[in-house]
Amino acid sequence: MQLDTEILQKTGAKIQALRESSGLTLTDLSRDIGLRRADLVEIEAGNADIPFLSLMKLLDRFGTDLDAFVSDTVVVGRSSNVRVRVEETENMTEVFSNRLKAIDLFAGIGGIRMGFDQAFGDSIETVFVSEWDEFAQKTYRANYMDMKPIAGDITKIEEKDVPEFDICLAGFPCQAFSLAGQRKGFSDDYKGMSRGTLFFDVARICSHHKPKVIFCENVKGLTIHDKGRTFKIITGTLEQMGYKVFHKVLNSKDFGVPQNRERIYIVAFREDVAPEKFSFPAPSGKKVTIRDIMEKDPVSVKYYLSDVYIDTLKRHKARHEAKGNGFGYEIRPLDGIAGAIVCGGMGRERNLIIDDRLTDFTPVTHIKGNVNRDGIRKMTPREWARLQGFPDSYILPLSDVHLYKQFGNSVTVPVIRAIAEEIKKVII
Repeated sequence: MQLDTEILQKTGAKIQALRESSGLTLTDLSRDIGLRRADLVEIEAGNADIPFLSLMKLLDRFGTDLDAFVSDTVVVGRSSNVRVRVEETENMTEVFSNRLKAIDLFAGIGGIRMGFDQAFGDSIETVFVSEWDEFAQKTYRANYMDMKPIAGDITKIEEKDVPEFDICLAGFPCQAFSLAGQRKGFSDDYKGMSRGTLFFDVARICSHHKPKVIFCENVKGLTIHDKGRTFKIITGTLEQMGYKVFHKVLNSKDFGVPQNRERIYIVAFREDVAPEKFSFPAPSGKKVTIRDIMEKDPVSVKYYLSDVYIDTLKRHKARHEAKGNGFGYEIRPLDGIAGAIVCGGMGRERNLIIDDRLTDFTPVTHIKGNVNRDGIRKMTPREWARLQGFPDSYILPLSDVHLYKQFGNSVTVPVIRAIAEEIKKVII
């Protein structure tokens, strides 16, 4: 129901004052509360009413009290529509306070959270984030500006210091179980941390809080590591904690992105809310190719390989082929799909493309030889983001070397969203 003109103008002025006092642009606020910039312009001008849940996001973003905001803009009893609005506000405040609370462990750059946010909308709130990598933290903060400080090493955080939550999101590190790695599993050690055993920090925290759902993502190799014993330990641990466990390997290429990426997804429901059966999402049927995710404008010459480097790649591939191995660079057809972009951001040469739009071949970085004239280039970080289903509104604040690593380590957002939508059917 629309408020009268005077109330709309007061509401718009108040929102503008909050925004400007926080040093935010309309674009910043649009991203934070999920409204189009054009709609915010109309709202601040007093020509439109702000949707209630968007208003609640704004107040939550700035730590502003709802009662104070309403008292500044609405006079109870002024008219019937204002009275209804106040009653609606009271009802919606209760709904807002009853949102499901989620924690984001091994958060990376927020890909799992993004999928759940897209599926659950305003009915979910992230109350705790842990990520030890400082560069991933920077990218996370750039895109989730409403977050409290990001916690670091989860092994050093007491479970009692984690807020109460309903959903645990945990993309625990994949390197310990990857088919491409040494597959040490629970014995793996990296920079003083046993990456394989980080799963047990998920178990430790969830055993204390007993959330409704535990969601995990990992490499396909987890299912066969140590002849299946590692996976049996993980599922057995969850079952001993009182959870019913469902799992399935899904391929990103089946969910609207042009990337051949198989991952294992684990959904564990607390026994009192667990369904008899849980259906993982079926393929979307949407076919997307590399051409669909390419940059619309010509990209910098820095992404084009030098002729000397291409010769090196050719010799490297020939050596492996002589040994019967399949390693080496690969040029992907634009009407096809990419291979999996990998943990750590390595292997960019396995997903080269031909883009003949370059006209100025003058190098902008130090290279050996000349820029190749065949149009062979690496994909850009933005193209890697699209391979993972991240929207173009997602901010890329760091240098390329960090971004490649972060997207290689991240998840495919549309797959997460599809699974989250199925989870939502069970718990809401």
